[in-house]
Amino acid sequence: MDVPNHFELLKTCGQARLGRLTTPHGPVRTPAFMPVGTAGAMKGMHWREVRDAGADIVLGNTYHLMLRPGAERIAALGGLQKFTGWQGPMLTDSGGFQVMSLSELRKVTEHAVTFRSHIDGAKVELSPERSIEVQRLLGSDIAMQMDECVRLPAERANIERAMQLSLRWAKRSRRAFESAPAGYMLFGIVQGGDVPDLRHASARGLVEIGFHGYAIGGLAVGEPQAVMLAMIEETAPLLPQDRPRYLMGVGTPEDLLEAVARGIDMFDCVMPTRNGRHGMAFTRFGQINLRNARHADDPRPLDEESNWPATRGYSRAYLNHLVRSGETLGAMLLSEINIAYYQRLMADMRAAIGNGSFETFQNQTRADWARGDIVAR
Repeated sequence: MDVPNHFELLKTCGQARLGRLTTPHGPVRTPAFMPVGTAGAMKGMHWREVRDAGADIVLGNTYHLMLRPGAERIAALGGLQKFTGWQGPMLTDSGGFQVMSLSELRKVTEHAVTFRSHIDGAKVELSPERSIEVQRLLGSDIAMQMDECVRLPAERANIERAMQLSLRWAKRSRRAFESAPAGYMLFGIVQGGDVPDLRHASARGLVEIGFHGYAIGGLAVGEPQAVMLAMIEETAPLLPQDRPRYLMGVGTPEDLLEAVARGIDMFDCVMPTRNGRHGMAFTRFGQINLRNARHADDPRPLDEESNWPATRGYSRAYLNHLVRSGETLGAMLLSEINIAYYQRLMADMRAAIGNGSFETFQNQTRADWARGDIVAR
C-alpha cells in the first residue's frame, strides 16, 4: 500500500542515521529522544524546560488520557497541544502496553482487549479501531498501531500468538487510519520477543501492509541488554531505509548510544524523570546517586562544563540535602537535569553522525562514563 513519506535521511555514519521527520506541528531532528508526558504533563517539569532542553517531540499515553480526562473531552478542547500547552509534535502509543501491564483483570480476544480501569474499575474495551479513534481525537502527530506486548522471558508459542495477533491488528489499525488528515502518521510495531525468525516475519508483514514509520516493540521488558541489541540487529535491516525507526520504551544512555549505532532513530523512556524523582542524576560521568552520603559535603556541581544551568549551578551537597529531605525541588531539579542530559546526548550524536565521527564519539562517551566510576561518584 502506498504511504506518503515524511522522513528525510540526511546522512549515515556506519549504521547510525541522521534525519529529519516533518510533522504537522513542526520538524523532529533524529536521532531523537521523546520525553514521556504520561497524562499530558511532564512529572516535575514545565513544558518550557522540556523545549529549552532540546526536545522536539514528546510522548503521551493513550491509555491514561482515554480514561482521564477522556479523548472526546480533549478533542472538544482543541486537541493535545492546545489542551496541554505543548506546541510541538506529539506521539501517542496505542494503549496496548499499559493495558497489558497495568490491568490485572483483562481479556484478550481477536476483536479487542477488555479490561477494568485502574482508576474506577469501569469496564473498558480497546480495539485497534478504537485505539486509532482515540489517538485521532487526541490529535497526535504520530499514532501507533494496536499491538500485544509479551513480557520476556516467555514461551515461543505465546510470543508467536501475540505477534500474529499484532499483525492482524496492524492491518485493522491501518484501515482505521486511512481517513486521517494529510501529514499525520501511523507507525507499525514489530513484535516477536527474543525469537529472530518471529521478528523477521513481523517486520516483513508490517512492511507489506505499509506504514509511515516502524517501531520495534516488546523489548526492555525483562531481557538482558545483549538480547535487546541482538533483536535490533535482526530487525533493523528489514525495515525501509527511508522510514523512521523507533525503539519503544528504551532506555539508559548506554542503550541509546548502542541502538543509534545499529540504525535506530527514535526513543522514549520514563527513566530520566523517574530516576530523577528517586535521587539519581544522569551526567557525562555516568549515573550519580545523590542519596549517597558521600555527596553531603561536596561543593562541586554535577558537571561544571554542562550547558544546562541546573547541572552546573547547584552543588552536589545541596542536591543531596534536597533529596534526603524529601524536598520537591530536588525531584524537579534532577528531572530537568536528566532530560537535559538525554537531549544533549542526542544532539551530540546527531553532530557526530553529521561530521562522520560517530565511532569516535561512541568511544569517547564510553570512556567518560568509565572515568566517572573513579572521579565523579
